Amino acid sequence: MTPSPRRFGRYFMLALALVFAAVQPAAAQSVLRDSETELLFRDMSRPIIQAAGLDPASVKIVLINDSEINAFVAAGQVVYIHTGLLVAADNANQLQGVIAHELGHVAGGHAIRIYDGANKAAKISILSLVLAAAAAVVGAGDAAIGVLAAGQQAAQGSFLSFSRAQESSADLAGATYLAKSGISGKGTLDFFKKLENQEFRLAIPQKDSYDRTHPLSSERIAALTDLYHKDAAFTRSTDPAIEARFQRVKAKLLGYVDPKHAVNLYPESDQSVAAHYARAYAYHLGAYPDKANAEAEALLKTKPDDPFFLELKGQILLEGGHPKQAIAPLRAAVKNAPDQPMIAVMLGHALIASEDPKNFAEAKQVLKNAVNRDNDNPFAWYQLGIAYDREGDMPRASLATAERQNLEGETKLALAAAKSAMMGLTPGTSDYLRAQDIAMVSETQLKKDKKHKRDDGK
Repeated sequence: MTPSPRRFGRYFMLALALVFAAVQPAAAQSVLRDSETELLFRDMSRPIIQAAGLDPASVKIVLINDSEINAFVAAGQVVYIHTGLLVAADNANQLQGVIAHELGHVAGGHAIRIYDGANKAAKISILSLVLAAAAAVVGAGDAAIGVLAAGQQAAQGSFLSFSRAQESSADLAGATYLAKSGISGKGTLDFFKKLENQEFRLAIPQKDSYDRTHPLSSERIAALTDLYHKDAAFTRSTDPAIEARFQRVKAKLLGYVDPKHAVNLYPESDQSVAAHYARAYAYHLGAYPDKANAEAEALLKTKPDDPFFLELKGQILLEGGHPKQAIAPLRAAVKNAPDQPMIAVMLGHALIASEDPKNFAEAKQVLKNAVNRDNDNPFAWYQLGIAYDREGDMPRASLATAERQNLEGETKLALAAAKSAMMGLTPGTSDYLRAQDIAMVSETQLKKDKKHKRDDGK
């Protein structure tokens, strides 16, 4: 039986789907934001970013709430680190090795160039479809299917080879950046050995990496070992301050994402700062407020002015239903870390939640300062909208709502809120112009969405 053109079409679309599925960015995932973590990422990556010839102010390292041991880059200069990778890393140097590798992708423009590999694979698929169609015309149905299947395999192989080449390039680039910044590559090799052990546990064939997007960890170790051992920085230790901060961040993250495991890993007999941090978050999320508060107090005894310990104390009180008591430690945290807008947002939240009108003016000012420093925080805009609402400034409350909904992708709601704000704001003022901008962007996006729906329906 000769295969129908529709059947060929299905095969062809499947082939393209297999190719392009590999180059699409990861589906929207939950971003975890924490002031201490982001500050650590900034400080530990700065010399590597500079070694890569990039501007530290333009590169972001974002934490994704995903237990998989993974990291990736997307369009722009953004490196995404999964929580699973951070927890799996034994030390700061291992994480620096991962960051160096991902910066190799950023500096090499791999997020854009990956489409070159996809286009090449697509051309192979198209050629196989044409040849298969020609075979079908002369009645060679089985041959047509064979040609198409072979074409799909060749297309996939072409793309996978392109991807492995990019990974190898990023490995070498990362090694160069670490050497230039005087950071040891030992952590990189150790982390690859960790991944190699995982491959063995998962029974991944170790013969070759032909059908993989990445080289085997053993191949990467072999390619990098001599290079790293020859580097003068290989035996250099990580900055002790960075290492201590890493262990703190890792512990608090584990307490947040996996409280039960955190309590087991950091038993109460462990009186280290990292252990207190892990248990504080684990107990807080597990609804043991007294235990959580005791752990926070233990941390403050070691360093009473630490803004992140004060932030933790305030968070436990605020989220435990005691906003008035949370204000004092959060005020102290903001005073000791005035450049950390997320802590300021928590203070603003506590001031509003206190339901004391005397606190509303302070809340508005604190939140305005926070969004001026970090305007990509939807929760900050939500709290600022409440502050404006409390003082009866409905136009600016609507503008804050429009900002939040614009960040959250709620286009219709953002448009409605922006138009509502414009009705009460003075034309030509900065707030009016901002509301106008959000309205214009929202209208444009809605038109695009409507066109896409119309085109998809054809």
